Amino acid sequence: MGTINQANGAERSTDRVLRILRIDASARHAASVSRGLADRLVDRLRTQHPGAELVVRDLSIGLPFVNETMIEGFYTPAADRSDEQRMALALSDELVAELAAADRVVIATPIYNFSVPAALKAWIDLVCRAGLTFKYTENGPLGLLADRKTYLIAASGGVPIGGPMDFLSGYLRQVLGFIGIRDVELIAADRLGAGGDARVSAAHDRIDGLFTDIASPADEAAPVAA
Repeated sequence: MGTINQANGAERSTDRVLRILRIDASARHAASVSRGLADRLVDRLRTQHPGAELVVRDLSIGLPFVNETMIEGFYTPAADRSDEQRMALALSDELVAELAAADRVVIATPIYNFSVPAALKAWIDLVCRAGLTFKYTENGPLGLLADRKTYLIAASGGVPIGGPMDFLSGYLRQVLGFIGIRDVELIAADRLGAGGDARVSAAHDRIDGLFTDIASPADEAAPVAA
């Protein structure tokens, strides 16, 4: 289940509170560079937007893979679904609702074997829903989600992000664009196996540079495991 945390501070003066969705895909926790960078980025967002709501979806606990009952439910009108289909789609519906409600999205992931972790792929398969997040038209598929600022944090032990062996960043941009999200900011901490401390520090600086309107606290020591 996702968890909702209310930031300290005054509410924003707009009609509603900014909503941040954070998605963590690393199997590591305390030693995870992608999670550490996500901590920093979310802290900057919440400092910039006092009162922001944060929904955290930790994929490391596991997600179900798409099965036959889900597929049948995908292509059955909601009113006609069986109880079994509704139960099978309950988590997918929840994940879609989280994403649709978010004003900012932070996806933090390592590269596993040149691509996305299995848990992140499972999340993708559960949120890419015909009729909910995209639809088919005469001109091809059309994303149904409103665009919103999305931060993609990618960490790797040896793969250069953006290089020919990186099958993660381009794929995630394609998937997000497919459902309507094209404003994607990539923050990379790659090749951590060689010069990890310097690369993590550079990623910290990149995050801080995205929020130049707020003060940056002193850097903390960071681990070097994706």
